[in-house]
Amino acid sequence: MSSAGADTDPANIVIRTEQLTKVYPGMDVPAVDHLDLVVRRGEIFGLLGPNGAGKTTTAGMLTTRVIPTSGAAFVGGVDVVAHPALAKQLIGVVPQQNTLDRSLNVRENLYFHGRFFGMSAAVARAAADDMLERFHLARWAEANIMALSGGMAQRLMTARAILHRPAILFLDEPTAGLDPQSRLALWEILGELHSAGQTILLTTHYMEEADQLCDRLAIIDHGRVLALDTPARLKDTIGAETIISVAADGDLEALRTAVAADVSGIESATIVDGALKLGVHDVGGVLADVVSLATRTDVRLRDISIEEPTLETVFIGLTGRELRD
Repeated sequence: MSSAGADTDPANIVIRTEQLTKVYPGMDVPAVDHLDLVVRRGEIFGLLGPNGAGKTTTAGMLTTRVIPTSGAAFVGGVDVVAHPALAKQLIGVVPQQNTLDRSLNVRENLYFHGRFFGMSAAVARAAADDMLERFHLARWAEANIMALSGGMAQRLMTARAILHRPAILFLDEPTAGLDPQSRLALWEILGELHSAGQTILLTTHYMEEADQLCDRLAIIDHGRVLALDTPARLKDTIGAETIISVAADGDLEALRTAVAADVSGIESATIVDGALKLGVHDVGGVLADVVSLATRTDVRLRDISIEEPTLETVFIGLTGRELRD
């Protein structure tokens, strides 16, 4: 794990976990396995991994909704297990599911949230109106919740989560199921919050989202951190500037072995879901050599593509499989 997970100034740490573990009843393996994390004040920190990797369970433990089996978690310096009520005052949460109150209209969902967190009627009303403007929902202030699109509902839940000015905002798969336009709109809002100094912990299985939004991120699978650093540094660990993807019929393992042995400039060669992934610094004559070796190893090429390293490339290098939804 990178040293980017460390921070020597306790005042700059807003989330800290120590050997945090969750084993659900009836399960043989932990959903979260001895997790050590540090999130710094003012950053967007991402948990990236496939469904079932432990992202939502981690967020659940940090937001007091899931009780850890062992280990410790601190949010804003508060032990979330020992003092859950105090921890809840410091956080805002946007869960995967729509949790808006259907008996209230758009404005009322915001107003009563403010009242729940101790705001006076006047302050809660002003805060609700401010959020309606900031999140471009003023036109629908009196609308029934059921009239909102998925993107609008997600914006409203985000507005509600920050209305009481929490120290840390948690978003669990915030753009799952949204159309591209709504996703970009939410990214813009999160960028504005980040610029204003809001600390955000984001779980996602979208590589582009993690790359676009996060200052640092942890790639996790099977409840464990596989790598932790900035998106740029994680991609640099591949040691290659270009990824060549070769889809073919035949003995790909024979082709992989031949390429690794006979072609210069190959940094990595792995087989993932019926395709040979080659990491190289300079495409140069590599393509011609691969085609020649394919013929010699009796492999029929179907497609060759060239791309820059991505966070999925990092994940494949760590696990040998694609980062699936």
